[in-house]
Amino acid sequence: MLQANVFSQQVALVTGGGSGIGYAIASQLLKSGAQVFISGRKEEKLQKAQESLSQLGTCHYQVCDIRDSAQIQELVAFIREKAGRLDILVNNAGGQFPSLAEDMAEKGWNAVINNNLNGTWYMTQAMAKAFFIPQKQGSILNIIVNIYRGVPGMAHTGAARAGVDNLTKTLAVEWSKYNIRVNAVAPGIIQSSGLENYPPEMLNGLAETIPMQRLGTTDEVAWLSVFLVSPFASYITGETMYVDGGQRLHGQQFQI
Repeated sequence: MLQANVFSQQVALVTGGGSGIGYAIASQLLKSGAQVFISGRKEEKLQKAQESLSQLGTCHYQVCDIRDSAQIQELVAFIREKAGRLDILVNNAGGQFPSLAEDMAEKGWNAVINNNLNGTWYMTQAMAKAFFIPQKQGSILNIIVNIYRGVPGMAHTGAARAGVDNLTKTLAVEWSKYNIRVNAVAPGIIQSSGLENYPPEMLNGLAETIPMQRLGTTDEVAWLSVFLVSPFASYITGETMYVDGGQRLHGQQFQI
């Protein structure tokens, strides 16, 4: 999408980069000249992704659970050893499952909040303190979900992602003095591996609820994401941008 040298000499980390949206973002960053690290919880998936992504440029992987601060520090050390710096962090790792609010167990609620909100914060603070703040430079992008009108059927992730949305705004102001930009992308219904976590009946007729009458693609999310961490967006911070075919303005995301 961008020129091949836009991210020349820059280093990026994409969490959850082994598949789906994270993989697409890593791919676009590599095509634009960045050195890319991908992380996730499953080594087999990361290894397979790294082998494919390495055809586009320098790509490393490291197993890391974003809920585990010790593993995050190991990732910090790995990036420092391999690249010596980090310029871009894409917080893409996360996950959720469908559940009506009244049926949601305490364990399920805590798991999603810990993953999507706490894990994003742990990773963000660690990379900022290790790299961005000392460098006085960095770009952070948080991948959330369409929370514009709430997330009926998944209250846990709606609450967690709304927390990340607010965190995006807060850090954009607090860390502007360090020349750190913080933005978010809120995808709508994207045709990706993430849809495998939902029962087929929940997905039936989804395209008809979207003004553009189709699901989005991982590349369409990646194109906006790469723009937001690029020099072309150097005066944009604290924003959450939607990639949803207009769904936030019309229609019901899921039938509940």
